[in-house]
Amino acid sequence: MKEAGLALATLDVLLSLAEAAQARHFVRPRVDAGLVISIREGRHPVVEESLGRGAFVPNDCYLDPDSQQIILLTGPNMAGKSTYMRQVALIVILAQMGSFVSASEAHLGVVDRIFTRIGAADSLARGESTFMVEMKETTRILRHASARSLVLLDEVGRGTSTFDGISIAWAVAEHLHDAEYRARTLFATHYHELTDLALTKDRVKNFNFAVKEWKGEVIFLRSLVEGTASRSYGIHVARLAGLPAGVVERAKEILNNLERGELDERGQPRLARGARSQVSPQMALFGSETNRIVEELKKVDASVLTPIEALNLLHVLAEEAKKEGR
Repeated sequence: MKEAGLALATLDVLLSLAEAAQARHFVRPRVDAGLVISIREGRHPVVEESLGRGAFVPNDCYLDPDSQQIILLTGPNMAGKSTYMRQVALIVILAQMGSFVSASEAHLGVVDRIFTRIGAADSLARGESTFMVEMKETTRILRHASARSLVLLDEVGRGTSTFDGISIAWAVAEHLHDAEYRARTLFATHYHELTDLALTKDRVKNFNFAVKEWKGEVIFLRSLVEGTASRSYGIHVARLAGLPAGVVERAKEILNNLERGELDERGQPRLARGARSQVSPQMALFGSETNRIVEELKKVDASVLTPIEALNLLHVLAEEAKKEGR
């Protein structure tokens, strides 16, 4: 009797998978012992069912530990980063359980485990903050991932200060790249500074979800394209959520001040040069005064200064620096 029940349950699962594959236009994946994950026009099966086949925008995915090990995903809020990562994981799971998959073509190297750091949660009973939970999950990933693992990281470092968060996210991505096992990784972030990793790490590739601005409105295209996103459009999303107009406008002013603070005296991003960051611990949120010392130095022609003039100038600038430091 037990064997009959097991056989009927197995038949029920296989029949359900077959019906879903036919009704939802799934395809038969190719699964082998390689390490490449190649998906063409992949779709999230659950979201697609909710939206309808014509409404969901499919996207490709290619992960190869030898050439494109880490895909760094940037793009606006609501653009589709988290959905994309989940759909890749679901396609891998469906393929390895023997199902057809929601794509037009899929060639998958066997995955031993899927590690995820997605979503926000705390553990009040254990006295653990959201950030502590996030760090513990990240620790488990870095300790236990292997060459056959698929790693999904969504907004690592967001639960602490901006500079701490960027530093942690950067170090985690570097570790995954440099580790001998080279786990295939999708890494979504709003820290645009992380896109500079592709300048120094050859297996890190930047991709973003495209948007268009039209008459002040943001249009989410849901299409994954190579390259980096220049903005997160968080304020636009806040406006769509109904945040009061006055708050939105003030947020824009503060954002402008912050963006100016992220540039050095030459107008270049402070983290883009691969050197240690020169960003001050606290950027001015509400002020936009020009750095007078830098402006004075720009006017100086050192080749014509006498030693006495140079000492006098140094004294004046030192006094100015002391005043600003108070």
